[in-house]
Amino acid sequence: MVYKGACYCKALKYEIDIPSPEEARTSLCHSFGLTTKIPVKAFSYTAESAKPTVHEADNGSGSLLHREFCSKCGSGILEYGAAAADDFRYVMTGTLDDPGALPPKGEFFCINREKWMPEVPGIFHKNKVQE
Repeated sequence: MVYKGACYCKALKYEIDIPSPEEARTSLCHSFGLTTKIPVKAFSYTAESAKPTVHEADNGSGSLLHREFCSKCGSGILEYGAAAADDFRYVMTGTLDDPGALPPKGEFFCINREKWMPEVPGIFHKNKVQE
């Protein structure tokens, strides 16, 4: 199945090609946002897409975090840490043309969930990474 997406201004366009939606893991992280984890080989920018701008920096734990975004509108497209570089990409779910096609399978850092935000029913919940 092919899932398409783009930045806000449509300068960056991409495709996720996976055999099944089960190959993707969308997660709501209450510290970092809604991302969809996919195999690295499943992601590609389309032929008509502009080139993404790349930002790399220490994520605060000594690990290098890589982010790709649009230089025109600033929309983030994906990110990955050094440990996941060869295996996975974390795509910003809101950039998918149909974000509902890959619904969340879990919530992370629920300890940081705002009091006004309800728990997402029917998925797993983790308060902290180590539990």
